[in-house]
Amino acid sequence: MTGRLSKKSVRDIDVAGKAVLTRVDYNVPFEPGTRKISDDGRIRASLPTLRYLRDRGCKIILCSHLGRPKGRVDEGLRMAPVTERLSQLLEAPVRQADDCVGEGVRRAVESLSSGEVIVLENLRFHSGEERNDPRFASELASLAEVYVDDAFGTAHRAHASTEGVTRFLPSVAGLLLAKEVEMLGRVLESPERPCAAILGGAKVSDKIAVLENLAGRVDVLIIGGGMAATFLKAKGLEVGDSSVEDDCVSFSMELLARAHHGAPNLLIPEDVVVADSFDREADCRTVDATSIEPGWRVMDIGPRTARRYVDEIGKCKTVVWNGPMGVFEWERFAEGTVAVGNAVASLTNATTVVGGGSTAEAVQKLGLAGKMTHVSTGGGASLEFMEGKVLPGVAALMDRE
Repeated sequence: MTGRLSKKSVRDIDVAGKAVLTRVDYNVPFEPGTRKISDDGRIRASLPTLRYLRDRGCKIILCSHLGRPKGRVDEGLRMAPVTERLSQLLEAPVRQADDCVGEGVRRAVESLSSGEVIVLENLRFHSGEERNDPRFASELASLAEVYVDDAFGTAHRAHASTEGVTRFLPSVAGLLLAKEVEMLGRVLESPERPCAAILGGAKVSDKIAVLENLAGRVDVLIIGGGMAATFLKAKGLEVGDSSVEDDCVSFSMELLARAHHGAPNLLIPEDVVVADSFDREADCRTVDATSIEPGWRVMDIGPRTARRYVDEIGKCKTVVWNGPMGVFEWERFAEGTVAVGNAVASLTNATTVVGGGSTAEAVQKLGLAGKMTHVSTGGGASLEFMEGKVLPGVAALMDRE
């Protein structure tokens, strides 16, 4: 995949007045124990495509999953709260269907007027969605004349609503999906240099394929988070009670050896914040990376490391960031993530792309999302894209001529 979208987008076909089945990612979080949406970012991200379709008089049929109902109706995972929030954001009435297939849904769709929007019920109430059942996909497709995929967060899944429906309808990318592919692809294929990749999170194993793919593409590879402990162990250092993936140590040693010969420049922590247990209130201290004692575990990068990372980031024209530098949800272990986040956000005349999942959550929490060039809406999808994998939901769309 490249930064130039090789697939047709909604701008490339005539959708005027047509019934358009649009796959969105409205799998939003709720405040604990309530049906109150705690982050409507995914709904907001879909608005440009919806406005584009409404301006052209389309009948808009939205479909999404919510949570993991495992093929059964779960009253706590109905789409109604999402539909209500969408109506507020669109400043227009939005209808709610009582299912996503069936005669009742068909009649509701047929009664839509130009520019009207209906949200189908949770796709995953039907087991055929995740099984990519052709019959279920065909029923979904029969509601519309055109299919638009605007759900980058599910593009790595070959489900009925992401891959199956494309066999029955002319299928193109929505504005959000197109932007995701172009922004992430630009970083991978044609970055302005110097180019840095910042990778954090808990496990090296989650990022091995990303590290492999990026190592030959970027100038600087910056390592943080729990995965840093595996790299420290690969250098022969004591890492105490830190979580280490022993089967990833040899890979880390190989990457360190490659970096020793200059491709790429690999930065790992020089000092770390350690705690005596994995707990918000644990005793903690900052120590040199060579001085981690038994009984202590790495929880964040240290201030010296943070300064070094910030200096390196400041030289870059392209930065891609996936994974926090520590347990940022707990304030005492958030300083590394805050420092890196502020450094990326402060870059001018640079392209800054933040991977989805916990990294997107971190920049939102820090109020930095608006200062990034692009914050991805896809967690697993953005990771797989950076691994160089083909995403089924993108591959199934119509090719540009």
